[in-house]
Amino acid sequence: MIKEEEVYKIGIINKPHGIHGELSFTFDDDIFDRVDADYIVCLMDGILVPFFIESYRFRSDSSALIKLEGVDNEQQARRFTNTEVFFPKKHAEGTEDEDLTWAYFTGFIIKDVKEGKIGKVTDVDDSTINTLFVVDRDGKELLIPAQEDFIVNLDREARIITMDLPSGLIED
Repeated sequence: MIKEEEVYKIGIINKPHGIHGELSFTFDDDIFDRVDADYIVCLMDGILVPFFIESYRFRSDSSALIKLEGVDNEQQARRFTNTEVFFPKKHAEGTEDEDLTWAYFTGFIIKDVKEGKIGKVTDVDDSTINTLFVVDRDGKELLIPAQEDFIVNLDREARIITMDLPSGLIED
């Protein structure tokens, strides 16, 4: 069984394309440029399910047409409409640090050099020019700037980001 902390969101399947099971896929991570991907993980009825990729072709820098094994007609493809798509972190970890997207860090624990453990990254808000980690701190949502300048250490194996945050940023 695939666990939520083993994957990170890379996009969404929009709708079927044509009658042969192809799917229109919008992504916000360039993982296909960096890694040879054999499969993707889709959130189907609340369960993370892997699907092998038969083929894909880019339409733009943020969309592609993707064909999954076992999805051979429009009716089968319709099941995937508006389905969130994830990618296994273990396959993305072979990439260099500069190739990672901020979404990769969902599920990591953030520690501050002065404050200690702050909380777990539950999401990444990149809707503005300043990308923010959305952190769950004892049930409260905390927004922390996702700035490389603040990151002191990154432990991928332990899934911990150690940061040196400006004083006053974390107040209860």
